[in-house]
Amino acid sequence: MPQSLSKVLVHLIFSTKHREPLIGPEIRPRLHAYMVGILDKLKSPSLQTGGVADHVHTLFILGRTISQADLVEEVKKSSSKWMKAEGRVPGFTWQAGYGAFSIGESQADTVIRYIQNQEKHHRKVTFQEEFRKFLERYKVAYDERYVWD
Repeated sequence: MPQSLSKVLVHLIFSTKHREPLIGPEIRPRLHAYMVGILDKLKSPSLQTGGVADHVHTLFILGRTISQADLVEEVKKSSSKWMKAEGRVPGFTWQAGYGAFSIGESQADTVIRYIQNQEKHHRKVTFQEEFRKFLERYKVAYDERYVWD
């Protein structure tokens, strides 16, 4: 086969350090747009990016030539610098870890709607409750002591 083809959809979730509500509604759309731009530069286009004051979700197509870990590192590093400069949040940092979950093509529309409805969803559910549900749904073994920072 002369060419390499792939389509791997990833639902990425990570929060601000200690889940501090540092992503205000006035800066949120610009931060999300910036993150979409980073993903585009990494040849990993976003299908939907959104979130609330203390965390973000993005559904993207993982580029064929970049590892998931390298992509996450670049998105978090660049967006953290952007939040310090453009968002005017000098001490801004993301949590050390993240959650990344594989999504089948048939699930993409559902995940896109889920990300679009984060504000409504988080009126009833905290980030920690939401994240635990993802870990359980995807059968990810974890130790509660090391999930949060």
